[in-house]
Amino acid sequence: MTNSLLKTLETAYPEFVFKLGKKFSFRPPKTICYAADSPEFDSLLLHELGHALLGHFTFDTDIKRLKMERAAWEKAKEIAAELSTKDQPIVIDEEFIETELDSYRNWLHQKSRCKKCGLTRYQTPDGTYHCPHCNR
Repeated sequence: MTNSLLKTLETAYPEFVFKLGKKFSFRPPKTICYAADSPEFDSLLLHELGHALLGHFTFDTDIKRLKMERAAWEKAKEIAAELSTKDQPIVIDEEFIETELDSYRNWLHQKSRCKKCGLTRYQTPDGTYHCPHCNR
């Protein structure tokens, strides 16, 4: 865990509460939870701060959730660049980001499969999935 980054963020973003929890998460409207032991502590903490700064409170569809995840990673990279110094660079590994996003892509793929026939379902703006074969 990088205590120096946590202290820096608490000072730079006093509008948010940084709280030890079981996992990294953003709890709207102002709480960012972090897990104590993670090899990717800095990246995950900045990612959750990204959600908070972007106002990611809710999503209607799963594809919007995936878009929000991507946007939060982009924001995390911006914050890392702003806070990095020559002596203490903050680097977010692109491969780690893609691995994290893959977990959402895989989840979305599994969730969109029809349990009856196996086709890929589509989701309407209200969040409901429909199968083009079974829901004719």
